[in-house]
Amino acid sequence: MAYINEIIRLLEEEYPAALCSLQYDVDWQLLFAVRLSAQCTDERVNKVTPALFERFPTLEDFAEAKQEEVEGLIHSCGFFRGKARDLIGSAQMLLRDYGGKVPDSMEELLKLPGVGRKTANLILGDVYRQPAVVTDTHCIRIAGRLGLTKNKEPVKVERDLREILPPEKSSDFCHRMVLHGRKYCMARKPDCARCPLTGICKKIM
Repeated sequence: MAYINEIIRLLEEEYPAALCSLQYDVDWQLLFAVRLSAQCTDERVNKVTPALFERFPTLEDFAEAKQEEVEGLIHSCGFFRGKARDLIGSAQMLLRDYGGKVPDSMEELLKLPGVGRKTANLILGDVYRQPAVVTDTHCIRIAGRLGLTKNKEPVKVERDLREILPPEKSSDFCHRMVLHGRKYCMARKPDCARCPLTGICKKIM
């Protein structure tokens, strides 16, 4: 417990603002932005969503959208056909089954098209401030290097981190892991010389 608390402390010092890098105004926009971010960078998604949300400012607009038009607006995010289908389908389902409100439970979120545990956890943590563990590639990689898990499968890493993270810290911890993975602990050439966790890291690269 002392080890994870020290990691949390150091990350909090390095990244005081543990914010999601995806830009949004309302809950369903975050849901859609996370779907677009699959196999795509947050930076690219943030370049695409302003025009997308200007063209379709409400769930009603999305629910009635032509898939080809949505595809054109999100083309640069990759896998645009499946993503466009999921955005339209989610808008229709949110209106039909949830009164236009993004659900606040894992069970219900996973019913939405294209939504997996990573997306659901992000919504639960950022929108509803529930304990959540978002196991993206940065989190999985760094958790392994720090000796917090021996697993690489997202659901198993999520389980391992839930066992050791204080629930109230878990969501922000995962945001900070993303920031840390971009700044210091990159996949190929981690900057261990400058990394604030070097003194306690269990796997100096």
